[in-house]
Amino acid sequence: MMKILFMMIFMIPLCFMKNMFWLVQMMLFLMMFLFMNLNLNVMCFFNMSYMFYCDIISFGLILLSIWICSLMIMASESLFKLNFYFNFFLFNVIFLLIMLYLTFSVLNLLLFYFFFEASLIPTLLLIIGWGYQPERIQAGMYLLFYTLFGSLPLLMGIIYVFNDLNTMTIYFLKFFNMNMYLLYISMIFAFLVKMPMYFVHLWLPKAHVEAPVSGSMILAGIMLKLGGYGLLRVMIFLQEVNLKLNYIWIIISLVGGLFISMKCFCQVDMKSLIAYSSVAHMSMVIGGIMIMNYWGFIGSYVLMISHGLCSSGMFCLANINYERLHSRSLYINKGMMNFMPSMSLWWFLLLSSNMAAPPSLNLLGEISLINSLVSWSNISMILLMMISFFSAGYSLYLYSYIQHGKYFQGLYSFYVGLSREYLLLFLHWFPLNMLILKVDFISIWF
Repeated sequence: MMKILFMMIFMIPLCFMKNMFWLVQMMLFLMMFLFMNLNLNVMCFFNMSYMFYCDIISFGLILLSIWICSLMIMASESLFKLNFYFNFFLFNVIFLLIMLYLTFSVLNLLLFYFFFEASLIPTLLLIIGWGYQPERIQAGMYLLFYTLFGSLPLLMGIIYVFNDLNTMTIYFLKFFNMNMYLLYISMIFAFLVKMPMYFVHLWLPKAHVEAPVSGSMILAGIMLKLGGYGLLRVMIFLQEVNLKLNYIWIIISLVGGLFISMKCFCQVDMKSLIAYSSVAHMSMVIGGIMIMNYWGFIGSYVLMISHGLCSSGMFCLANINYERLHSRSLYINKGMMNFMPSMSLWWFLLLSSNMAAPPSLNLLGEISLINSLVSWSNISMILLMMISFFSAGYSLYLYSYIQHGKYFQGLYSFYVGLSREYLLLFLHWFPLNMLILKVDFISIWF
């Protein structure tokens, strides 16, 4: 694990050298394949070095982090063309990747908290530094204060756990059971805000709408998964109290998921619609984790990976349209099939994955989550049915609204998709639909 970390650290000087923009991206791809070929033992922790380790949950999320960060650089070519502080942008991306890597691989609960919070800073810099609208300062404040407000009780909870158990090693915590309501709330609230759960989700659409394409990709791809990862880790020693209180979170998530799905039909901003659909998907993930059974854990893990790829790809598509039309409004982005017929295929492929059409990983994740939630209560079937239906509904609404209709007469000039953009979309879509072939590998980590 240290070798990958040192590779990232030694990539930092590259960011400030001349004409190294694409080399940094190639190095990230190389690192991705090096990490992918680590000898992986599915049943236990492996590759332990110092305080870093990897098990299958960490493995999938670290792979996703490296992949999304390399695609972020590919999506942000306009910064390089316009010479818009791209050296600092590269440094920001590498620093963010290091923080995410450390968050997913560290063995100590306090260090996990430290890196979990530290990943917020480069994200904030991305939004404030490279965002499009003046409201980005307000969006950054929302992001910062929601997360910090949720995280302070987590720090106090971690210190209490250490005082009580004399260990903060995540692996050893599974041997304990802490039946305390206040500790439980303080430990999971930070992760529920990060997910984000309905009621504390308002920072997400705001941050997405104001963020540049790279900021949206990392927010949708990785930042939401930090909450799910944290929940999977702390649920181990809070099982008993969770079994008493889990119905609260499941009800909030399912009802909130339904409301958010309906809210998607009211959106006129493409990015906003995709951001709200993220909240709806994450609500199912929260339900799956809180239910504490095998299907729920597998489903939430798979849906986190698949949503990271799918949502990130859709933000890339929204940005491709934005770079041409300088607007994200659905009223102006119409009749795109006339202008960019090839891009309309990619809209279809990624939106079909978003509504969990086979053979995408989303399908596997949603089937597992539906299975787990229905086994907990038959009544949840009604809400799940409506969430799945509306998910298909707003995906089709977005596709048909953008691709069909009479195009905006005020368009002045236009150019079709670049090979870089098609490659970018392919690299989102291909793993999303090919990983279904390795479903055995994903499903036995528990």
